[in-house]
Amino acid sequence: MALLATENLTISFGGLTAVANVDLSVEAGELVGLIGPNGAGKTTIFNLLTGLYRPTKGEILFNNNSLVGLTPYQITQRGIARTFQNIRLFGDLSVLDNIRIAFHWHNSYKVPNAILRLPAFHRGEKEILKKSEELLDIFDLYQYRYEKANSLPYGEQRRLEIARALAARPRLLLLDEPAAGMNPNETKELMDLITWVRREFDLTILLIEHDMSLVMGICERIYVLDYGQVIAEGPPETIRNDERVIEAYLGREVNGVAP
Repeated sequence: MALLATENLTISFGGLTAVANVDLSVEAGELVGLIGPNGAGKTTIFNLLTGLYRPTKGEILFNNNSLVGLTPYQITQRGIARTFQNIRLFGDLSVLDNIRIAFHWHNSYKVPNAILRLPAFHRGEKEILKKSEELLDIFDLYQYRYEKANSLPYGEQRRLEIARALAARPRLLLLDEPAAGMNPNETKELMDLITWVRREFDLTILLIEHDMSLVMGICERIYVLDYGQVIAEGPPETIRNDERVIEAYLGREVNGVAP
């Protein structure tokens, strides 16, 4: 049974169909890529999976339960977290507070404890602080913990966004163009980070990316979208040599690697 599956997933905006009858399947533990030209519908699919959009028709199943009609926070509670193509940190808050906010999805105290500052509140906040600092240390961000998030270098902001997503304790992590704006060295470090995060946190990962060196280097399977429809699916070698993909997106050469 797939951890995530879509069936005939479709969304239309007025007379424009942005995603049409898309069937995706991601098994638990997989690292799967979702690629395609600009405007192909990739981020729209992420918005459907996370409740920002509601499909015109079709089904979204996570752990064999429907997500259609749920709010973004309800979907997060069920075990899906995401990052965004454009970094969406709380820029004026500290690095530490960005992580602490995410950990509050799973706090151990109730609202009355917080209002009245009862012992359960103080114990819960102490535990959240401890876990937040541990996560920052894992991502080599501990030294920035009191700095504003928007003051971090670009690569560190990307790492912070991934760390914040992991603080929600997801089973499925959705990464929307995590290498956007990175140089080749930063992209290589990101590839190592994604691979490590998947293993250490026992995650399933679905990622959107235009950098083919990253996609071909770490993904086990790849879906290719064009005009809102899946035109190919398979392992990297199959995708690299698919004529429909080459015509629609990849071109005759991918980062110096001939298909």
